[in-house]
Amino acid sequence: MTQLDAGPSTSRAADTSAAAAGGGKGLGGNSVGLLGSAVIGVSTVAPVYCLTSTLGSTAGEVGLQMPAVFLAGFLPMLLVAFAYRELNKVMPDCGTSFTWTVKAFGPRVGWMCGWGLVIATIIVLSNLAGVATSYFWLLAGEITNNDSIAALDGNKAVHIVTCLTLIAAATAISYRGMTATKGVQYTLVGLQLVVLAVFVVMAISKAGSVDFPTSADFSWSWMNPFAVQSFGAFTAGLSLSIFMYWGWDTCLTANEETIGSEKTPGRAALIAMVVLVGSYLATGIAAQMIVGSGDKGLGLANPDTSDNVFAALAGPVMGPALGILLFLAVLASAAASLQTTFIPVARTVLAMSTYEALPASYARVHPRFKTPGRATVMAGAATAVFYTVMTLVSEHVLVDTIYALGLMICFYYALTAFACAWYFRRELTGSFRDLAFKGIFPLLGGVLLTAVFVKTLVDMWNPAYGSGSSVLGVGSVFVIGVGLLLVGVVIMVVMGRRSPAFFRGEILNRETPVLVVSE
Repeated sequence: MTQLDAGPSTSRAADTSAAAAGGGKGLGGNSVGLLGSAVIGVSTVAPVYCLTSTLGSTAGEVGLQMPAVFLAGFLPMLLVAFAYRELNKVMPDCGTSFTWTVKAFGPRVGWMCGWGLVIATIIVLSNLAGVATSYFWLLAGEITNNDSIAALDGNKAVHIVTCLTLIAAATAISYRGMTATKGVQYTLVGLQLVVLAVFVVMAISKAGSVDFPTSADFSWSWMNPFAVQSFGAFTAGLSLSIFMYWGWDTCLTANEETIGSEKTPGRAALIAMVVLVGSYLATGIAAQMIVGSGDKGLGLANPDTSDNVFAALAGPVMGPALGILLFLAVLASAAASLQTTFIPVARTVLAMSTYEALPASYARVHPRFKTPGRATVMAGAATAVFYTVMTLVSEHVLVDTIYALGLMICFYYALTAFACAWYFRRELTGSFRDLAFKGIFPLLGGVLLTAVFVKTLVDMWNPAYGSGSSVLGVGSVFVIGVGLLLVGVVIMVVMGRRSPAFFRGEILNRETPVLVVSE
């Protein structure tokens, strides 16, 4: 059953999709509850994968202030999460950032915001598939105690075939709907959090022993961001930290399939954020206590191990038997995120297609599974092609594409935060709560992310950023990051000719009535 929601303000019509006037987009409603939604949010972030790939590089930038930088990165994410929650209350639409920014700033800004989310997700999916592939063969080598099996990951043909197989499997699970997704995620996320807890306990208990000469005694100064040696080091660490929280908004993208779509997704996102920051702080502190943040021996910043910290620490900290569990947890983390990351891209494409911002064929929902089947398959195919081409062309290009990811994340998160403050601008004087959660907090979050966006853009110009390659003297990361955004502009212009009604604001605008699914 559906009903029109008049919204909290008589100054505007309630918001829901124009296409929903015929009964919604066809997604399976009431498929996920609060716990399932929070689990999907945590899974998309992939905490164990994020930790093993960024603990070392973050420690290399900010030293023992790594926990402080994790907290600093949490702040803008939390502020943006408030924006998502408030917008979702009146517009529980699976298009999230796309739909909301169209409502606030018009079709072109909204289209580019949606493009930023889509292209960021494709980049992440390709990266996750590659990591899952590498850990699959690494784990196989550990289990069989056979280095030749682990070395198969270095065979480009074997690596690509394995990677495409994992992408196909993840696409198939996502294609079958939220219920299938939720069931797989409970197991994979549970495994990650349990193994992290075991690692933290064992690391703290062994800290200071003769087996770990680089151990560091805990100090509350680790939590002080002002102790970072330079502003440049702080912003570099902050950029890494923000990446570590990306993906929590999947809770909101699945809003039309969630029980209590107006409130549950926002609450789930906040729960996921708390779980993530707690996990990151505990693991970061434990890792520094056991091996320190230096670049010698097992120190987190050792360049020989910093890009995969858990691979170096698994055996020494947890022993041979339990150490394999840490390898398994990284594989589970990448595989789980690979599967759930299809949710935001497929549903954003579905919404954009429903509102005629993309070809109508992507608005089709599978009659049995109630999922955006064509959009999900498209995302899987795009990921497979993107990863294969990048791997065959150059490993450096693939690395630089991943470095450009931070630009996309800051781009669409900041736009969404600003959209919240602007959309609710006439309601900010209603109460202190409205002023804080609909105005001040989102605006501050948007400003912080914009600052990181600009700083990252400046840093990317330097060829030394990323893999060190350049194009006509300009850093490859800058060329790729800005180039991908410009590709979006070109596609938008083409769609403007094919779907002029959307870009004239006739399909989706501030006054468009939207249907909200009632319980």
